[in-house]
Amino acid sequence: MVLESVARVVKVQLPAYLKRLPVPESITGFVHLTVAEWLRLLPFLGVLALLGYLAIRPFFPKKKQQKDSLINLKIQKENPKVVNEINIEDLCLTKAAYCRCWRSKTKPAPPALDISPTPGAGLRPGTC
Repeated sequence: MVLESVARVVKVQLPAYLKRLPVPESITGFVHLTVAEWLRLLPFLGVLALLGYLAIRPFFPKKKQQKDSLINLKIQKENPKVVNEINIEDLCLTKAAYCRCWRSKTKPAPPALDISPTPGAGLRPGTC
């Protein structure tokens, strides 16, 4: 049943659709097409454009990772993993903010703008 439907589309309906398309004989004939004829051609031209794009897409160069998409641009680049240890007794009751975005030049402490404006927020990861 399904194959009969596919066969009917391919053998009967598609050729009938293509015969009804107002394809001009020459390039200059496209200038003389009416708006209604252009609207009938639009789906066909869209499918052709899509197939053309899919055919040439494998030949496009692959996009490389941009430098600004890297997170850690300069901090301990020779280490595979960067870890900062802080002794919790050194903190006592003071509030502190820590930067995890890697953009701060004062890592692990963020710039002054990164400290939480909310009173009682305590420790919070910053966004520099």
